[in-house]
Amino acid sequence: MNKNNYAIIMAGGVGSRFWPISKNSFPKQFHDMLGTGDTLIQKTFQRLAKFIPKQNIYILTNADYNDLVLEQLPEVSQEQVVLEPAMRNTGPCILYAALKIQKENPDALMLVAPSDHWIEDEDAFAKNVVTAFDFCQEKDALMTLGIQPTFPNTGYGYIEFDTETENVVKQVKQFREKPDYETAKSFIKQGNFVWNAGIFMWSVSSVVKAFKSNQPELFQLFENGIPAYNTELESEFIAENYEKAENISVDYAIMEGAKNVYVLSAEFDWNDLGTWGSLYDKLDKDADNNAVVNARTLVKDASGNMIRTKGDKIVVVEGLNDYIIIDKDDVLLIYPKEKEQDIKQLRNKVRDVFGDEYC
Repeated sequence: MNKNNYAIIMAGGVGSRFWPISKNSFPKQFHDMLGTGDTLIQKTFQRLAKFIPKQNIYILTNADYNDLVLEQLPEVSQEQVVLEPAMRNTGPCILYAALKIQKENPDALMLVAPSDHWIEDEDAFAKNVVTAFDFCQEKDALMTLGIQPTFPNTGYGYIEFDTETENVVKQVKQFREKPDYETAKSFIKQGNFVWNAGIFMWSVSSVVKAFKSNQPELFQLFENGIPAYNTELESEFIAENYEKAENISVDYAIMEGAKNVYVLSAEFDWNDLGTWGSLYDKLDKDADNNAVVNARTLVKDASGNMIRTKGDKIVVVEGLNDYIIIDKDDVLLIYPKEKEQDIKQLRNKVRDVFGDEYC
């Protein structure tokens, strides 16, 4: 196992579209969403540990989730948990982690992976990441993994790549925002578009250089902390300075403006598990095409539902089709699957009416 291989797992999100299971105090990455016996962050860690030394896997998360990380990942030391004292999107925290890793190992290659994605063929995933690492070792490159579109999805960003080269690694022409349906259909017809999965690979020297060139003020802020990183002075520096960082995603910060961005089309099935509907797609279905997690069900004239409860609760459903039915403590959600994108706003409304403790 290559000691220069590192990974950072992004685990600071709230997962508001998975409400009421995912709450501010206990977001979706710390839940066993698939009913496999492992939480999403545990599955992600296990996947990465197959080809990256465990001590080289860092967890980027909100300071409020520190104890949850250490409880669910007992093989991780406190030094591997990189805490954000304020929410500033992915740009600042990735730069912060990159500078920490560079100080420890200037030859490091670095993978950035979300904590809540579903990947079935983990061997193919490892193969693709190692291919990207090899490319980044030879070339000053910012790499991303693209997912071959299976339908004109309007919920993902797209990556347009250059078709002139015969290599499996393609140069990125541009990143495209989430399209409307007709635009998404045209992307797929053209054949040189992939979904943006938010999975990145690069050498620490390349990504630090990219931040220095494209985000000089942000770079200067975190460069000032280099003497403190990986020492007992680090937490004090971050507490004083992190909230000064601009709220900016890594895509806007460096990827969309850089000229040395490349994409490798993934060879594995992927799902970002961003909504109840996406979870439904990946779960086994019963004879009535209902996806059920934990519950025992008795259904009649009911199909296409996503049903999840705690423990072995009995759920009886009749005459209900294509609904999300989620029972969590003192909240019961019964909501049309076609309106799943509205759950984030629904959660906010519940918070306003009933209080933060329900969200």
